[in-house]
Amino acid sequence: MAQKPSLTFLLAHPAHFFALGCGSGLAPKAPGTFGTLFAWITFALFHSYFGDFQLLFLLAAAYLGGIWFIDVTGKAIGDPDHGSIVWDEIVPFWLVLLMTPDTFFWQLAAFALFRYFDITKPQPARYFDEHVKNGFGVMADDLIAAGYTLLALALLKIIFA
Repeated sequence: MAQKPSLTFLLAHPAHFFALGCGSGLAPKAPGTFGTLFAWITFALFHSYFGDFQLLFLLAAAYLGGIWFIDVTGKAIGDPDHGSIVWDEIVPFWLVLLMTPDTFFWQLAAFALFRYFDITKPQPARYFDEHVKNGFGVMADDLIAAGYTLLALALLKIIFA
């Protein structure tokens, strides 16, 4: 039986702190949405301090670190993809925002599309969600959702250009 993470759990290990989205995953309802909102807010805060290639490097490091954060935290909770684990939403959504036009409308569309694809899990995201029960699988299904989001945004840009 998986335990419900607490503030004490969040602060007990650095992997837990990041896996739970710096606390955003402790939201009592819709933690994935809160994690994605956290990503949107934090991206706005740090984006201007880095170039695109620096951000890609940092996102790659955050993604690879996330595999470990989530693996450690999922084992400690007793569920490899517990709802409170939201690092898998945060890092892929940062990637989406990096490639999204810097306007509120486009970012809002990105947010809505990402949440849609994260929740519905079209293939191959569903495969990773159902069959790869570790940090890699948890991160992979959201990276695929990010890919679908970017594809949908590109199509919207073509339609509305």
